[in-house]
Order: sequence, then structure tokens, then C-alpha cells
Amino acid sequence: MPGKPARRVRREAARKRTFKRHLAALPTLQNLTENQHAKLDWIAKTDPRLYRAYLLKEGLRHVFKVKGDEGRQALDKWLSWAARCRIPAFTDLAKKIKRYRGPIDATLEHALSNALIESTNTKIRVITRMAFGFADPSALVALAMLSLGGYRPQLPGRS
Repeated sequence: MPGKPARRVRREAARKRTFKRHLAALPTLQNLTENQHAKLDWIAKTDPRLYRAYLLKEGLRHVFKVKGDEGRQALDKWLSWAARCRIPAFTDLAKKIKRYRGPIDATLEHALSNALIESTNTKIRVITRMAFGFADPSALVALAMLSLGGYRPQLPGRS
């Protein structure tokens, strides 16, 4: 049958994608359970490239955990490792990190992030979706100010 080899290849590719998603969801190396350690050991034996990708991910996570001079040194080591790893996603990421090295070093030194702004933008998008039925845009502005502006009016009958 001509379709069987193609089906087998698709099934194998789907299995690898499932393992890759599962590997990305694993917690950090220090927080793994015995079962997760066993799975990681199995992945290291059966798919060394995927295991190397997991270690690269954890290495980059470590860079942003330690911060400061130690973080910059860890980033230098990570960049050299990622450039040699022969995994296209990580070699491309290493090139992008080198391109934006100045702002990344500033982030490591000062621990600044735009996470608060991004979360506020997401909340405003949710409020905008809720406000599609409103007849007047001022109601949207009032709802956004009420939920995000820090104003908490006293409600009748409550102390």
C-alpha cells in the first residue's frame, strides 16, 4: 500500500512534536520529580538534539535568574554554546540576542521589564471586547478607569 509509509512518517512526526511540547512544559532541572528525571534521561538517550535544546532553554532561563555581572557572563557562555549547537532555532536566537545585546545587558543590570505595561494592554483589550455593545465610547473609558485606574468608589450599603 502506498499510503502506509507516509502515514508512518506523519505519525512519527506527530509523536516527536508531542514530546517536544512536553519537554518545553517541564519545570526547571532543580524542580523535577523522579518520574520527570526518568523521562528526561530517556529523552537524552533517544533524542540528544531535543535534550540539548532543553538544556539550552534552561541555560537561558538561568541567565535571567542570576542577573548582573554573573548574568552577563552566563549569557556570554550561553551565546557561544548556542552558536555551536547546530539547532537552527537556537542559532537564530543567538544572532538576535547579539543584535540586541545592549538592551539585554541593561535588563540584566537594572532588572527592568515591560511586563506591567504588557499586562495592562492585555487587560484593556479584554475590557474593549466587553465594551462592544456599549453605545458610547465614554463608557469604555469609564470601565477602563474603574478597573485599572485605582479608583474605588464607596458603594451604597457597604462599609
